[in-house]
Amino acid sequence: MSYPAPGSDQHGHPGAPGYAPAPRIGQMGFTEAVRSVLTQYATFSGRARRSEYWWFYLATVLADAVAMLIDSALGTPVLAILLMVALLIPGVAVTFRRLHDAGRTAWWLLIGFVPIAGAIILLVFFCTDSDMATNKWGPSPKYGA
Repeated sequence: MSYPAPGSDQHGHPGAPGYAPAPRIGQMGFTEAVRSVLTQYATFSGRARRSEYWWFYLATVLADAVAMLIDSALGTPVLAILLMVALLIPGVAVTFRRLHDAGRTAWWLLIGFVPIAGAIILLVFFCTDSDMATNKWGPSPKYGA
């Protein structure tokens, strides 16, 4: 198997003059993403990478599952309700920042009220790659300034 020459694309063609792909900053891990979201507890401006959003979403689902197990053992939904209240603001904040990173205003979150289609559209936005360039919400956390 032969590999393309440095400075060429995957097929061996030389790159455009003066063009270099934007360097990617390393992907966020689970603990780094959760820490990032919780330290920006109520920060609704700025941008959040896909990995930050999805790792926090996974952490929320796992924490909720544990809270529901404990609540079922205790026979009361108190812990799950407290967790939901505690994670509501950071969850909404990281969702706003994720939409900003995809180049969308946070008002797009309201499309979630449209049954089925709204959820599909939001899922596409949440899975969309970051804008490479700086947008009105700041520099790309994925590609740097």
